[in-house]
Amino acid sequence: MTHTAPDGGPALVLVVDDNPIARYVLGTTLRRAGHDIIEAEDGTTALELLRTAPVVPEAAIIDVQLPDLTGFEVCERIKSHPRTAGVPVLHISATAVSATDRTQGLNRGADAYLTEPIAPDELIATLSATLRYTRARRRAETLAERLHQLHGTTLALYSAPDTPALARAAAVGAATVLSRPATVMLTAPDGTVHTSRHPLTSAEPDAHVLAEASALLSGGGVHVAPHTSSVDGRRYLLAAARTKGARPPTCIVVPHPAAPSDADTVETPGTEHSSQDDEELLGQVTHTTALALETLRTYSEEHTLALTLQRSFLPEALPDTPHARLAVRYLPASEHTEIGGDFYEVLTTPGGLITAIGDVAGHSLEAAMIMGQLRHALRAYALEGHPPHVILQLLDTLLTTVAPGVTATLCITLLETDTDSGTRTLHIANAGHLPPLHLRPAAAPAYHHEHGPLLGLRLPQPPASTLALHPGDLLILTTDGLIEHPSEHLDVSLDRLAAIAAKGPEAPEDMCNHLLTHLPPTGRDDVALITLATREPRAAK
Repeated sequence: MTHTAPDGGPALVLVVDDNPIARYVLGTTLRRAGHDIIEAEDGTTALELLRTAPVVPEAAIIDVQLPDLTGFEVCERIKSHPRTAGVPVLHISATAVSATDRTQGLNRGADAYLTEPIAPDELIATLSATLRYTRARRRAETLAERLHQLHGTTLALYSAPDTPALARAAAVGAATVLSRPATVMLTAPDGTVHTSRHPLTSAEPDAHVLAEASALLSGGGVHVAPHTSSVDGRRYLLAAARTKGARPPTCIVVPHPAAPSDADTVETPGTEHSSQDDEELLGQVTHTTALALETLRTYSEEHTLALTLQRSFLPEALPDTPHARLAVRYLPASEHTEIGGDFYEVLTTPGGLITAIGDVAGHSLEAAMIMGQLRHALRAYALEGHPPHVILQLLDTLLTTVAPGVTATLCITLLETDTDSGTRTLHIANAGHLPPLHLRPAAAPAYHHEHGPLLGLRLPQPPASTLALHPGDLLILTTDGLIEHPSEHLDVSLDRLAAIAAKGPEAPEDMCNHLLTHLPPTGRDDVALITLATREPRAAK
């Protein structure tokens, strides 16, 4: 690994000259100034040294007149190779001393050009000035790259869906920003400690080092401190963070220097970072990780609360009714998705069996609260004996009053049974929801497409349409979470549902299972599903 001195201080310098006396004089002058020297007698040897050396020199002093290649050609090859493009080249010559020679050398990539005889002080001063400029440029480039990596790490941290993923992102980010292996320990909201390291092949710090890191968390804020292991003598840089009011260790990041055998990239001069830079960048990664973890914890608590609230709005049990056999399913979106406004209702009224399924626009606690208000109002209006389309009109008035600007879809059915004839009539009022799917033995599945406008638009709802149900008929009502796919037209999704339902069993419970098996939810949206059969199920097909 190269040790780069500050400013124009000592460096590893390549001296290329076919004259051994000239190489000796140059080497002696440079060594007296504190520099380390490697030598080459021609251009081919110099290029091979640069290609194979474990450490790339910080500067090259090259004679213009070489036996195999000109110094200009050697300089061009150095500048054209990614490994050595940043190495400054100083040309020297006792013969190519004209203005044309010097201009050619500088135009072909040299950083300085000296003609012999060269005073030792002039040589050292020119080399120091070149090193100062080159090191300053490399530091600026390195800092810009590290800040770019820090930005990418920040995005990755806040995109992590859970604590294990956050630990992995923090380990990768710390290792990338500091160019060292890194180990991360995070405490999840449930108290579970997650550890991750990057790269996976790197050695894990011993327990003593991790204990020292934990000890940094005596209070809030971010703490960064160097540490030398008493077990293996390796040096570590420890960082820990705890956000204000957080519970046990929020974040511990432990980058440690890579052993030479761990290196998977070529070392180049000027890439070393100051201890202060490392500590500041590591502190930033650690603090950002702690904030991202706190965000995950807060979201987890809010999501659990909202999910509990949403479930409390749903019916606890289905009514026992002679009118039909019923089955329902409700699947909330995945735990990493905001709460939605899907709901259903099933209740018996003096007029018959009411079923309803709806969806409040949006995914938030507010959507769930509005859904609860609509459901409770729906029950009240239904028990008062209002027909389905009147219930929709009343709910539209309620929605535009309590939540102006919010819209919702809702399909309400009323199943009436004539006690004398046994005739069953289904009244359907649909406010912009997916159409009910009607399955009839020995007939093709059919959607009931008649519908009115969404709720929340202050528009009149049309009267309910009617559908005669016969023994063996099955009705399916669902929300879009079951069928919709990105970039797919709704008609295609509906056709798929009808085709799958047509091959399903007749029993409502079995049909629910059949649909969820063949249309597995994506987790992006809630799924509510109601199946209603008008007679006892026959054997499954």
